[in-house]
Amino acid sequence: MAASTEKFSSAMLEILRASSNVAVLTGAGISAESGVPTFRQAQTGLWSQFDPLQLATPQAFQNDPKLVWDWYAWRRKLISESLPNSGHHALADLENYFPEFTLITQNVDGFHQLAGSKAVIELHGNIFRTKCSQENRLITDPPQTTGTPPRCPHCGELLRPDVVWFGESLPAEALNNAMRAVNACQVFISIGTSTLVEPAASLPFIALNNGATVVEINPQTTLLTPMASYSVRGKAAEVLPKLAVEVLR
Repeated sequence: MAASTEKFSSAMLEILRASSNVAVLTGAGISAESGVPTFRQAQTGLWSQFDPLQLATPQAFQNDPKLVWDWYAWRRKLISESLPNSGHHALADLENYFPEFTLITQNVDGFHQLAGSKAVIELHGNIFRTKCSQENRLITDPPQTTGTPPRCPHCGELLRPDVVWFGESLPAEALNNAMRAVNACQVFISIGTSTLVEPAASLPFIALNNGATVVEINPQTTLLTPMASYSVRGKAAEVLPKLAVEVLR
């Protein structure tokens, strides 16, 4: 289906207002609008000599756990210097409107929760959480040490960020919950994602195949654009607050 180029067509707004079950997917675009460096933009200063694809892997952690741990500490610092933007807050407002609303995110910064969203599925984990590299057990109060990564207080193995690295599967529970939401939704909204990183990239197309109305919000065209029911060109922080006003009025 050819995507609509209208900002907010009356038909799209009517569908949204009448919907009882909405699923949303957000990608790096919405966080970039808060000033959070994208994966590759985080390679500045001392880290400019490293390829992020060679740091975000289990093999990299096995070869040099301190290097990987320090890189993620640097990324956490960059994220902590930013805040959720108006797009994050608009999604939290929309969540209160729909009887069923699920927010699926590829981002690891936790901004959706900070903005007030409750039904959040983190497909790629959360950079501010720590888990045991051996048992995958979340550690709520990791030891504060310097140098090499701290050790798990339960088994003594190294701790690592609770994020999905290249070559790892997504958390089964998160992926299953996302699939249930996509299969059940009447409207699916894709925001700031390139639709290139699988398996998240397939979610809007699964929704389309199930008969859902798919709305894309992105300043750039993507593989989804020609297939989407409605496609709005624009930044999430600019488009979503306006969309929330129209839907909630």
